[in-house]
Amino acid sequence: MTRENTAPHEQPHWPGRAYPIGAHFDGIGTNFSLFSAHAERVELCLFDEHGQEERVPFDEVMGYLWHAYLPEVGPGQRYGYRVYGPWDPASGKRFNEHKLVIDPYAFAIEGPIVDEGPIYSYNFEHTDEKDTEDSAPFVPKSVVINPYFDWGADRQLDIPTEDTVIYEINVKGFTQTHPDIPEHLRGTYAGLASEPAVAHLKELGITAVELMPVHHFMHPAHLLRHGLRNYWGYDSIGYFAPHAEYAASNRIGGQVQEFKQMVKTLHANGIEVILDVVYNHTAEGNHMGPTVSFKGIDNESYYRLIDGDRRYYMDYTGTGNSLNVQSPFVLQLIMDSLRYWINEMHIDGFRFDLASTLARELHEVDKLSSFFDIIQQDPQISQAKLIAEPWDIGEGGYQVGNFPPVWSEWNGRYRDTVRDFWRGEPATLGEFAQRFTGSSDLYQSETRRPSASINFVTAHDGFTLRDLVSYNYKHNEANGEENRDGTDDNRSWNCGVEGPTDDPTINALRARQQRNFLATLLLSQGVPMIVGGDELGRTQQGNNNGYAQDNELSWFNWDAVDTDLLMFTSQLLSFRSNHPTFRRRRWFEGRNIFGSDLLDIGWYNINGNQMTEEDWAQGYAKTMTLFLNGEGIRRPGDHGQKLYDDDIVIVFNASEQDLSFTMPDVLMSSDWHKVMDTAQGWLDEPPAYDTDERTVVARSTQVWTRPIEKF
Repeated sequence: MTRENTAPHEQPHWPGRAYPIGAHFDGIGTNFSLFSAHAERVELCLFDEHGQEERVPFDEVMGYLWHAYLPEVGPGQRYGYRVYGPWDPASGKRFNEHKLVIDPYAFAIEGPIVDEGPIYSYNFEHTDEKDTEDSAPFVPKSVVINPYFDWGADRQLDIPTEDTVIYEINVKGFTQTHPDIPEHLRGTYAGLASEPAVAHLKELGITAVELMPVHHFMHPAHLLRHGLRNYWGYDSIGYFAPHAEYAASNRIGGQVQEFKQMVKTLHANGIEVILDVVYNHTAEGNHMGPTVSFKGIDNESYYRLIDGDRRYYMDYTGTGNSLNVQSPFVLQLIMDSLRYWINEMHIDGFRFDLASTLARELHEVDKLSSFFDIIQQDPQISQAKLIAEPWDIGEGGYQVGNFPPVWSEWNGRYRDTVRDFWRGEPATLGEFAQRFTGSSDLYQSETRRPSASINFVTAHDGFTLRDLVSYNYKHNEANGEENRDGTDDNRSWNCGVEGPTDDPTINALRARQQRNFLATLLLSQGVPMIVGGDELGRTQQGNNNGYAQDNELSWFNWDAVDTDLLMFTSQLLSFRSNHPTFRRRRWFEGRNIFGSDLLDIGWYNINGNQMTEEDWAQGYAKTMTLFLNGEGIRRPGDHGQKLYDDDIVIVFNASEQDLSFTMPDVLMSSDWHKVMDTAQGWLDEPPAYDTDERTVVARSTQVWTRPIEKF
């Protein structure tokens, strides 16, 4: 379709209002508003179901916001924009009225992006020349939605952070092959809210699902050309729109209502919803990427450009561009998006991908940047769960421990230390103890608590837990990059055999190692994050970078569930939930409490003696005993009252030999019972300490409990 055969505008329209930005239906008509600081002219493009286009010029602009009100336009209307202005890539201006652009504030987006020449604003042979072919047939359409939804009594659950257990999943992969979910609901928001899916989450015992990106995203052209797809979703193009491919509904804009119903259902079952959000870059890539939204609306306002040659983009993410959070309108876009998901979609929290990028004022990461200042003082966003991935690929981008007080952080040092400990690396005892007790060396301050640490052993970008103990080397051949992507260092121990084996001894060792990782993770201070499927024994056959594998390699295999591992994990989570000792709000202080002769925490060697500096420093030492005093566990709402828990002893043996351990003299009594042993599992009839059950098998963990007098 060319401009010459486009129907002239017939829609009646009024000036409307600059705010709110986006397309807002008020029950009678729709107000449209679009930001562009450097545009010379803006046209609203309306499309019918056949793709016929009608254009409405915006005659009003106030404070860089172009706007109009159309009284006869309502929910279901497809639309986009054409933005006129200078074409001068060298100065950062890439306006091209021949390219239809998606509304950055669109609440729903319909249709795929077709990777054909017209979506690129430049001439392939002469990249500084503007391409004049119309892109409208190849670009998704923004959609006006009906904002009304019956939430009933639903609200954010506000589960205390220290009580939170996060379960990281991909919306599609979680249910795509589930045999008990109706086929038309598999891989969708409705499928995630279905009874079998919710039942698994509840029986497992998690408190929050962390959804990999659900902001509407693109499938990069190079993947499509190789028969692959953007499975992880880290290429956002619509920060207000739920990804349309995850909707079972075939109604235009139906993904919004379906997403809301999913959240409402999960909340009704006590499960929070956290979104993995990607505000650091967009799907438009670098100067050779397509023009489908921000580039064509106001390239130099939305993106960080390189000083001296503004045809190129600053790239702190490895994806081609970085959003310009120095721009007040880009900051407003991010804040408006966060508030929208909180207020209109009832989301409980956010995990910020490559969050260090958002902190960059110039070329350095500044934890007091405008982005964090604005979030800190926002009465709604600051009360949501805020989780940072505290690094990017730029210089100085590794910022673990440096985020502001209201934030929690993915603790990459926890992951590395725990993996090193269980593979038997020397001199890891001291750091392992720090990580297990909340990483006070990273987070302790007057304003931060152990819940600042999001603890994890595996994440979506790496080996699954089963693969972590089964492979030393990545096997990413299916990604089409000749196995160059990802990293080989899995920092684990695979029993000396690479990949699957029929050897029962090796498989038993691997099963024990999985239990060790889970026991460490779920009994540590801080907030545990489980990668969905790790509790089932999910494998990606050694692929540790499945970003493009939207297929059985990445999806859950519900026909191959490791039921023993699932039961062990569920019992671990129940044990954690029943013992507030593992969910402390405050740091251990190594002090006597409430007149007790015992400290709140104690570390002992395998012989029952208190750990010395020499013990901590021994490179070969891979064993120790941890005592957790059950007295004085203060919780929210206690009103100063004392709460009590069982005394708990945890014995770690990461060495290659079976050992006997001795209970410290100060803990000697006949009341100790072993409740869990990763060499055996959970014990239905826990043996007492005065029996012969004191051997700690090589590479295993034991948990002993002793009730204390409640008075």
